[in-house]
Amino acid sequence: MKERNKGKRKSGYLADYVVFDLETTGISPETDAIIEISAIKVIAHQVTEEFSTLVNPGRHIPAAATAVNNITDDMVRNAPELTQALGEFLRFVGDMVLVGHNIHTFDTNFIYDAVWQVCGKEFCNDYVDTLYMARQCLPELSHHTLTDVAAHFRIETEGAHRALADCVMNQKCYEELGKTLNALKEKEPDQVCPECGGMLIRRKGKFGEFYGCEGFPRCRFTRNIRRAR
Repeated sequence: MKERNKGKRKSGYLADYVVFDLETTGISPETDAIIEISAIKVIAHQVTEEFSTLVNPGRHIPAAATAVNNITDDMVRNAPELTQALGEFLRFVGDMVLVGHNIHTFDTNFIYDAVWQVCGKEFCNDYVDTLYMARQCLPELSHHTLTDVAAHFRIETEGAHRALADCVMNQKCYEELGKTLNALKEKEPDQVCPECGGMLIRRKGKFGEFYGCEGFPRCRFTRNIRRAR
């Protein structure tokens, strides 16, 4: 597989976006297949459309995958193949920014590889990963899975690990995380990157601790930590 030239991982609270989620036969984009694609379109913070389809992977779904998402061979037997499902998904999302949980290292890789293999083109939509937002906005949580974040905000978690249910859950979580992020920026304006508007995170480097932008390597702004005298 060629090196992925994905869109940029963005931060912040957007008004218009598409939440998306995948279910797959495993965790490797190189050897596993997509078996469900779902997405929710949001305009001005309001849900306007939904998209969801099972996908026939043309292979047996391992028991370990079924144990997680409850999708069986029988369920996908008459589902569209990836070429059709992917085309419908791409038309649905257009060039909008995508939102999802842990998509930086999982879902966007699956989608990128699928679009390249099926369509022969790169999938370059920018995206927001709510896992990074949750770690930033809710440091008090010991874990930051989607269900952990949902439970924190008292959002219903029934149906977790099916793509559309996770989209619904994550859309609500993103709205709450966005409000939390804005409140954090108002409370601590000196912790906001002056170049891109992201949050500054305490990091350790060769010469000690410093503040670096969460958008690194896209944004390379840094600031020294002021020491009390």
